Amino acid sequence: MERLPRTDMLAACVLLTALLTGCQTSSHVLVGTARPPISPDSVKVYLQPPPQYEEIATIDASSQGSFAMTSQQNMDVAMQRMKIEAAKLGANGILLQGVTDQQSGSIGLGAGSSSYSPGSATGAGAGGSFGITNKATHGIAIYVPPPG
Repeated sequence: MERLPRTDMLAACVLLTALLTGCQTSSHVLVGTARPPISPDSVKVYLQPPPQYEEIATIDASSQGSFAMTSQQNMDVAMQRMKIEAAKLGANGILLQGVTDQQSGSIGLGAGSSSYSPGSATGAGAGGSFGITNKATHGIAIYVPPPG
């Protein structure tokens, strides 16, 4: 049996990771009236409700499918995806409702070797795996009227 070169094994692992993590990263359900789209940079995140606002949609987003490694990087990706989704609906705010860790798969690697000669054979193997964890966020896309 022919062994794969290391570069082919790495490419196979990256492809497998992409397949396991999927593609859907954000979604919404309208509960109010959408407005014309705005820039995601104009969307503000609220932990407490502002004095006046109009609900537009519920929004869910995750860092799934990104190459973020740390918890903070995953959170940044999920929040940016929420802002993009809210901006498409013309929401200038997001009332953050919750953040969870979400395991979306795992990657396992293994290696083995064997040798034999007349009268004896030896073999050895090693393996390991780690989980793929993403951040999932939930919120309400809102429109906050300008002060005044």
